[in-house]
Order: sequence, then structure tokens, then C-alpha cells
Amino acid sequence: MENIIEENKNEEVGDFSGNYIEKFQDKNAEEFFSGPLVSWEKQGDAFLFHGQLASLEIRVIAADILKFRHGIDGYFEDDFSYAIDPTFKSEQTNYKLEDQKTAFVIKTDILKCYINKSSLQTKILNLEGTVVLEDEKGFHWQDHKHYGGNISICTRVLHQDEKFYGLGDKTGKLNLIGTKRELWGTDCYGYGNDKDPVYKNIPFYMGQHSQIGYGIFMDNTFRSFFDFGKERKTVCSYWAQGGEMRYYYIHGPKLIDVVRKYAELTGKPQLPPKWALGYHQSKWSYYPESVVRKLGDEFRSRQIPCDVIHLDIDYMDEFRCFTWDDKKFPNPKQMISDLKDQGFKTVVIIDPGIKVDKNYSVYQEGMAGDHFCKRMDGDLLKASVWPGLCHFPDFTQKKTREWWATLFDGLVEDGVDGVWNDMNEPATFEDGTFPNDVRHDFDGHPGSHRKGHNVYGSLMAQSTWAGQKQFMKNKRPFTISRSAYAGIQKHASVWTGDNIASWEHLKIANIQCQRLAASGISFAGSDVGGFIGSPDGELYTRWIQMAVFHPFFRTHSSGDHGDKEPWKFDQKYVDIVRRFIEMRYELMPYVYSVFQHHSETGIPMIRSLHLEGHIDPETFYREEEFFLGDHIMICPVSEPGKSSRKMYLTSGQWYNYWTDQLIDGGLEIKVETPLDQIPIFIRQGAIIPRQPKMQYVDEFVFETLTLECYKPATSTSSSVYEDGGDGYDYLASTGYVKKLLNSSIEDTNWIISQEIEGEFESTYQSYEIKLHGLQQLPTQIVVDNEDLTSNTNFDAGVASIIINKNFKQLIIKT
Repeated sequence: MENIIEENKNEEVGDFSGNYIEKFQDKNAEEFFSGPLVSWEKQGDAFLFHGQLASLEIRVIAADILKFRHGIDGYFEDDFSYAIDPTFKSEQTNYKLEDQKTAFVIKTDILKCYINKSSLQTKILNLEGTVVLEDEKGFHWQDHKHYGGNISICTRVLHQDEKFYGLGDKTGKLNLIGTKRELWGTDCYGYGNDKDPVYKNIPFYMGQHSQIGYGIFMDNTFRSFFDFGKERKTVCSYWAQGGEMRYYYIHGPKLIDVVRKYAELTGKPQLPPKWALGYHQSKWSYYPESVVRKLGDEFRSRQIPCDVIHLDIDYMDEFRCFTWDDKKFPNPKQMISDLKDQGFKTVVIIDPGIKVDKNYSVYQEGMAGDHFCKRMDGDLLKASVWPGLCHFPDFTQKKTREWWATLFDGLVEDGVDGVWNDMNEPATFEDGTFPNDVRHDFDGHPGSHRKGHNVYGSLMAQSTWAGQKQFMKNKRPFTISRSAYAGIQKHASVWTGDNIASWEHLKIANIQCQRLAASGISFAGSDVGGFIGSPDGELYTRWIQMAVFHPFFRTHSSGDHGDKEPWKFDQKYVDIVRRFIEMRYELMPYVYSVFQHHSETGIPMIRSLHLEGHIDPETFYREEEFFLGDHIMICPVSEPGKSSRKMYLTSGQWYNYWTDQLIDGGLEIKVETPLDQIPIFIRQGAIIPRQPKMQYVDEFVFETLTLECYKPATSTSSSVYEDGGDGYDYLASTGYVKKLLNSSIEDTNWIISQEIEGEFESTYQSYEIKLHGLQQLPTQIVVDNEDLTSNTNFDAGVASIIINKNFKQLIIKT
């Protein structure tokens, strides 16, 4: 099947797969340009500059965000987007237009954008005069000889020492410089590190040079390409094989600010149910019911924490979506209820292919409601996936998304807690995906599959999310999607697809999750241990150790390649794996707080070193070290047999999690990595909340939350967020509480203060304060003017004391 896919792909792009080749051989490669300015006008909040052959529209979205659209022959498409958050509103900001001799200049409080009158080429500078983005050829286009329409192109000057990041789940090096990448969602079973394209289509990248970061979001769903100096080393370019050239310029100057603003544009996720942040176990496939029940019993008897069991396609009646195989699962409702009693949630897979079967109710409804995709001449699309010949919903049609959402009533009634969308690139067995002549409604902007392909998976996930929300009453939906377009984070988590049990893929998974987070999608993970093949105990252990710090934490495997339950390995590995999964649950208050901060601000949960280091050149090419939240840095072990490894600590000082040793940052260090440890460092001054180990989220009510407090050098802020863990009560102040914790040094005193926002009542009554970084027992500890020194314990350099959860100020005198 792979060869067929490749052949079709090559045929699709044969008339334009290159970039901006200097010497064109014939008129088929002719390029067209906007030409010199003819006139200009202001329409509402938009400036329009009309050239001889094309027009440029620029809108000031915010002082640091500009929106560009290019209309060929003066024609602009409807300004329609599946990616932009419907609630997003442009900021009220100061800006003005200056008419200079050779150019117009749009000025905001942060940027200056020059529009050249002779060519409509643009250049963006900061107020200090540094050129951040500059057209080389700028916008131009070619006729698409095969399909009609235009291939819309932008070329930019690639600045010296410029770095590039983003584009979603791309393989290869984290820094994209010197590469060319393609966006065309592809079912790429067993993909390698040089495979492109892969599953997701996120046309957003970040550039950085001259200590300034910026982002470009090209909001176009056609097959797209991005070249970061591969064809011409001095040029960065991006283009789409149809549609309008529409893109947003997002100014930093820090890259983490760019990601935050991109999340404002495309949407921030709602909080998931807390259990979704626990450990998930999956396989293709767990069946029949007795196997699923035994799986749950094994986790509980072995005391390996787990919250979620996934059911793959074999739970269905001959792979018919929204059905159960009554021989394998005679009473799914009772099974799911019994699993709930053990603390397990159940997630089931749903694919887009609907079996052609006149006796199948979903097929009947789809036909009656005209919900299935059609070919160019009006015939229904038929293609094979797991059930055999199928029709496929047109998720670009609103009525179809609404219909699809209604289909989840039965699964929710059975007690299903979440839904996993697979094969939604969309993938088929014959040609890899739909033929290009398939028609899509595109919410009243009809087009072919060339236009609808890259957004298909996101719209399926959106409808799946809506269906769960509709029937789950006051519960939060949980959706997973394999394919995606920009903005998927509003509706689904993702995973990195059908990977391989290899050390190379452990490292690929690490980089992909960092890249996804930098592309707005923090709720991401990989198939731990590899979907294809069988890892040995060491590889599985090292993968678990990394994935503990990924927001989506799931082992998944192809059953015909061996089992990957944690107890399938030698006991020494089982014990280490158990301990690290327990660590995930102990750190759940931190993980949940980090997710809440992400959902509120758009700041990624997972952060590459370049997002934190910004102007530190040592971070520009680092790939394996990453942050979870503000305060924890991790560096996985990605090679076998390693008892130590090198890693880079960003500026500041860091406590070794295992030894409490305080180490200067801004340096490469060597860290010991015995099998039961990976490098974990805590930022100086951090306060990390920690709960008792549990077998599943909120297994029991505990009396005391531990706050691991690391002695600061200056003032450092941390927070602990809590709510009911599900439902929407947190949207009111009575439904959540956020504890803002400030840690500082004043003279020789270490002071920790707490401010409480919200009215939700924590179930625990006290904190155990653990003070790291002390050389000796404090001379005095005062809590809200009460001397509690006599209640303090001191062991191995860590002082501990139990205090009331509502304390306001803690003074540690040394």
C-alpha cells in the first residue's frame, strides 16, 4: 500500500513540487506577481493595496499580530477558517498608516510594516529598527495546470543564523533549518525519522534571529510545503497548492510569547477530566470481555497504577462503528460499570468509515440524511477500511457533524468515558486516502478533497467531542485524534501514531511531543514502548520514564507484535516501571496545575529548551531536554546501556531531584543515570505539590498535601490549582481554588507566603512543608506569628513540618 500512496503523491505534485527555482525551462513554470501599486483604500479595520495583478489586505489584529491576505486579480475568497477560535476578537490597539515616497508604513506600538509601492512586497521591523521578516520575492503564484486555480507562494529572506521550529508532529531534528516539509495528513505505519509527511497538518512555524522570535501561521488547508533554506540557503518559503494566501505574522519577541499568542488565535483547550492525565493501557485489541476484566484485575493485584483501559476495533460487531460484538462483549454496560468500581475508565475507538450495509442503522441514517462524501459526478465515495467497503461522512458539512454527534448517545449510555478517533487522515486501504475529486461542503465553501483533506480529522474530532459533551451531562469530554489541523487543541488530545519499538523512536517521540506543544498542542503523547515490534525491558522502562512527563501517557501496542503490559518484563523492570507510574500520580497536583495554567494562558505544558532559553545559543539545537511546566526539567535516556549522560541546564540554579544537589545552570553537565533514574531537575525556588501514591486518580481522600519547597535565591512563584476533577463547576469561583505560593529570601530569612483565589474547598486539611536546600535545622520556624520550631523534623538536609492548609506566611530563620 505504501508504494501506491507514494506514486499518487508524486503524481499530485508533479507539476509543482519545487520551490523558487532560478531558471525556469518553459512557460508552464511561469510566475506571476502583484505588480506595482495602482490604488489603495481603507475598509473598516483593513488596509487594501491594489497592484496591477493582485491585491494585498493587511489587518492589525493586535499591536503584535498582523493578518495578510493576497487576492489575485483583486479577488478575495470568503474569509473563512476552521482554525481560528470563534471567540477570538482583535484587540483595540493604536496604529496608523504613513504614506512615504516609496512605501506605505503601518505602525503599531510594537511593529512597523513597510509595503513597497513598486511591488507590494513587505518588510516588518521592530521599533528599534531590526528587520524581523522581509520579502525576497514575496507573494507570487503559478497557474495549477492540472487542477486549475493557483499555487500561492511566499518567499522570505532567510537571515543569518536563523532558526526554525514548529509544524506539529514532524519527524527529524527539532530545528527545521535546512529542511523542506510537507503538510498532507498521511497514515504512515512504522514511519521513520526521515518520513514526511506524517499524520498532522499544523501550518504554523516560528523563526528566530537577532534575539527576536516571530511566528507565521498560514491558514490554508490545501496540500502545503515549507522550505527552510533547503533549496536556496538564503530563502525561507511556504506555499499551498490551492486556495488563498492567508497568513498571520505573530511577534514575540520571545518564542514562548509567540506560542501563547498563536493559542489565543486558534484556541486554548478546556480542562480535561483529571483521570485523563493518569496512565492509560491500550492494545490492538483487548477482547473478549474476560481479557479486559483480567487486565483490570492484574493492574490492581500488582498495584501498578492505571486509570484508563482502551478498546480497539475488535470490540465492534464486524468493525461497525457504534456497535458492540455481543459474542465478545455480551454485556458491555455491566463490564464498564464493574471496571468503574475498580477505578478504571473506558475509552473506545471510533473510525470514520461506515460499513456499506443496508441493515446497519448508522449506514441507513447516513444515507437518509445525505451525510456521506460524494465523487465529482455525484456517486458516493466507496473505499475499504476495516469493515470492508465503506462510505465516509463529510465532516466539513455542519449537518453531518451534528448528526455524527447524536451517534454517541448509546456509547455514553453504556458508560463509555472517552473516544479515540483513528484512521481520520482520512486513511483508506486502496489509495491511502480519498481521491482528489471527492467533494466537500466546507461549510458553504465547497471544494474537492484537495481542500478538505488536511482538516478532515480535526472536524471529526470536533464532532466526536461535541457528541460526548451533548450526552455526558456535567462531565468533560475526552477525545483523542490521530490526524489534526491547526486548532485541534480545542477539542482533542493527540498521539504520534504508529511508531516502532526502537531507541530511535523513543527519541523521535520526545521531539515530536515538544514540537506539538510548540504548535499549540500540549495534550500529546506517544505509544509508549512502540506500537510495532517488541521492546526489551530496558527500552520499555526508559520510555515509561520519559512519558511520565508527557501530558498524554499511554502504552499502546499491536497485539501481533507481542504484549506490552508493564508486568510482561523481568521483575527488575516491573518494579522500576511501577515506581515511575506511581511518580506520575504523586505529581498529579503539579501536572493538573500545569494543565490549568496552559488552558488559561496558552503557554505550553511541554517546553523545549529554546522556548525557555530564548537567546541562549546553547539551547538552539538541544533536542532531548525539556520542561514540564515552569519548574521541572527532564532529560530522557535514549540509548541502551547508559549509566550516565550529558545534558544542558538553562540559566539559573537547579536542584538534582534525586540528590538535592544544587547545580549552576548555563552549563553542560554529566548526570548519573542508573536504570532506576533519569535526569530530573527542579528549578531553584520552586514549590512542587505532591500527593500520596494512588492506584487511580482520586482513589481516596488524603489528609495532607506535601509541598516540596526548594530554597530560592530570589523571589519565585508557584501555584497549586484544584477543582472537582470533572464537570464545569470550575467555571465559577465556587468551583475552583488556586493557591499562589511565593518563595523569597529576605536578609537571612526564607519566606513562603500563600494567597488563595477561589472558594473550592480542598479535601485535605494540612500541608506537609518539606524544605530542601538547607544546611542545618532552621533556628526558628514561624507560621502566621506562631512559633512551630519544636514541631520541625530534620533529616538528610530536608526539614519538614505539618501546617494548616490556609496559612498565609511561613518564615524559616537560618
